[in-house]
Amino acid sequence: MDKPPEMFDRDYEWSALTRFITDPQPGATLGVVSGRRRQGKTFLLDAACRAAGGFYFGATEAADAESLRRFSTALTNHARPASPYHFANWAEAVDALLALGSERPVPVVIDEFPYLARANPELPSVIQEAFRPLRDQRTASRSRLLLCGSALSFMGRLLSGNAPLRGRAGLELIVRPLDHRLAAEFWDITDPRLALKVNATVGGTPAYRREFARGDTPSGPDDFDDWVARTVLNPETPLFREARYLLAEEPDLRDTALYLSVLAAVADGNATRGGMAGYLERKANDIAHPINVLEDAGLLHRDADAFRENRPTYRIAEPLIAFYHTIMRPVWDQLERPGSAARVWQASRRRFTSNVLGPHFEQVCRDWALHHADPDLLGGLPARVGHGVVHDPKARTGHEIDVAVIGIADGTKPPLLAIGEAKWNDTIGIAHIERLQRIRDLITLAGRYDTTHTRLICFSGAGFNDKAVAAAANAGPGIVLVGLSTLYGQT
Repeated sequence: MDKPPEMFDRDYEWSALTRFITDPQPGATLGVVSGRRRQGKTFLLDAACRAAGGFYFGATEAADAESLRRFSTALTNHARPASPYHFANWAEAVDALLALGSERPVPVVIDEFPYLARANPELPSVIQEAFRPLRDQRTASRSRLLLCGSALSFMGRLLSGNAPLRGRAGLELIVRPLDHRLAAEFWDITDPRLALKVNATVGGTPAYRREFARGDTPSGPDDFDDWVARTVLNPETPLFREARYLLAEEPDLRDTALYLSVLAAVADGNATRGGMAGYLERKANDIAHPINVLEDAGLLHRDADAFRENRPTYRIAEPLIAFYHTIMRPVWDQLERPGSAARVWQASRRRFTSNVLGPHFEQVCRDWALHHADPDLLGGLPARVGHGVVHDPKARTGHEIDVAVIGIADGTKPPLLAIGEAKWNDTIGIAHIERLQRIRDLITLAGRYDTTHTRLICFSGAGFNDKAVAAAANAGPGIVLVGLSTLYGQT
């Protein structure tokens, strides 16, 4: 299948769909496609159906009878049978989908599947029965049924545990936001500093540029402040209320006020369960459930501490939600009044730098180390990249490590490939390198990791002074300096 020229990237997803759809083996197969809203799942699947002559049905929130009636009409329009379909139940409807693949492999897509399953909870079991291994309707078909949904908590359960469809799917595809490099290319931004500031504001969701900002991209570094005021902080644009809608659209989030407060606590710097509980003036056990639900919904991400057991921290997974809670929610009444955006933004820029840009820069550095850095630069292939706090028993204090690159254990103590410090607005000097050296000594004494070849990495959005550059040059591969151009693959 040829990918549409207007589709940006998504090469991996298109290739996965192509292999699944065009697989010539006999027997109908099932696939599951999920991802947060606005990532282009519908565009991707509709394009696949058009390329392969398949059937696409987009479900809506409706009663079960109405959905079945809409489905009957849509399939009638597609298949053009001698008489219109009037399915009595979903078992008949699914068998009709299997019949579409009687002569060749053909994709059949049910988009927003959670809407149908909420109206009829038996639907996954109906599909399970239809895909029973030796059932004639399945073995005689080469339909490639794709169930798609944006409710991550629901989609995550669809194939897990004792769920009816567990073991039935031959494809499980997650359509993720664009990473920082692809997002810069998508937004047509070549300046890495500007690209990271935009990424920290709206993340890598494709729809935010095309539909929500109507193609409005900062013309240059000097236009960033005006761009924020005329897009994200402008009540006339869909971006203005998008963060609120993302939360409201998750079906498992019933007590919206509590979930908003949990996210606000994290945005305010309370990254641990204890910190969130203190912010909300509740017991830690009282917020365990909302934290878990936010994790399942893909809105909150749990990061294990690389140096301390059972000390996880949490971060907001969607940059736009972090921006909303840090910048917009505290002054929502002012922002709703047209013309106030520039005034509010002027007063919020420092908070944006410290509470949004700084943490986002650190996460981009970790993502770069895990997904983009040359393993030779790190001294090996990372198994995981995290962050954490290293305890200093003599000084009775803790030292934060922004980037900890851990290698493959291979039956021995896991090698600590590198530790790093990430500073968005600070020029890195020799003091930063010496600090990392002292922390590496503490990690060695703790004995958890093999630090024989641990490298020191300094990340900066503001550059490096001459002493730091000289120290890195003299240390060979032992000290690595990474600037914005390297993070964005420009050097």
